[in-house]
Amino acid sequence: MNTITPKPLTNAAFSAFGDVIEANAEAKIIEINDGYTQRYHDLANIDVSDNAGHAIINIFRSTPLAQPIAIKMMERHPHGSQAFIPMGQNPYLVVVAPAGDFNVNKLEIFIANSDQGVNYHKGTWHHFCLALGGESDFLVVDRGGKGDNCDVLELDGSIVIAES
Repeated sequence: MNTITPKPLTNAAFSAFGDVIEANAEAKIIEINDGYTQRYHDLANIDVSDNAGHAIINIFRSTPLAQPIAIKMMERHPHGSQAFIPMGQNPYLVVVAPAGDFNVNKLEIFIANSDQGVNYHKGTWHHFCLALGGESDFLVVDRGGKGDNCDVLELDGSIVIAES
């Protein structure tokens, strides 16, 4: 068994897998609505146009798994990016591996705060939402359209996430 400790989710650490969606000083900020609103502009590259795809918005409700969490599957979306924006106050785990042929040795695990979303680049391997601290809702921007856009890979569960 191989135990991995999650690391903090940052733009730099996550850039190979996608975009971190958060209101921070690194973002382009535009004053709008007579100065009453700050717009954190263009935070993610939504890429859903393959095979005449279109953007869809969903809400996923995730129930926490028992800890320690064994990684038993990974998935990827070959025809579009997929963004997850938490809608509550709970942190969550992000498990990813680079696009291309899956390599278990390149698996990375991040812990995200409730004010950080992620946008997985097209083809990035990732685990489904791993809510912590209670049932959690996520606003999901995904690809709708023709063609199968989800490859699932079953794993043996020998990689375990250290308790968070």
